[in-house]
Amino acid sequence: MVRFLWNTLTNLIAAVVGLWVADYFVDGFDTQLSGFIVAVLIFVVAQALFSPFIFKMAVKYAKALQGGVALISTFVALLLTTIFTDGLTIDGVTAWLLGTVIVWLASALAGWILLTFLLKSKIDGKD
Repeated sequence: MVRFLWNTLTNLIAAVVGLWVADYFVDGFDTQLSGFIVAVLIFVVAQALFSPFIFKMAVKYAKALQGGVALISTFVALLLTTIFTDGLTIDGVTAWLLGTVIVWLASALAGWILLTFLLKSKIDGKD
């Protein structure tokens, strides 16, 4: 249970970092403070729900897409987030493409850094 909570916290923090980095670097990728928490929650839940589904579909129907499952699930999560909240708006093809890659990369790096350096001892019960 503790591992699940730490992983959830890590995913939330990583999503915040990913969305903020994309907001900072990509024109047309905008987060609004008023709905940001809801946007992060929708993004994390959508990514958690759709990643296994997209992976299963890629394995079954399009083996070439297996390596891109994380990018595809990030795109789907961003799409659902923009549909269901005003906390995130993405305008233009370039913003969608760059935003997806940057959110994926920044959140993956943030998650790796959090789990590797900050939370590993907590998760393993050493601290």
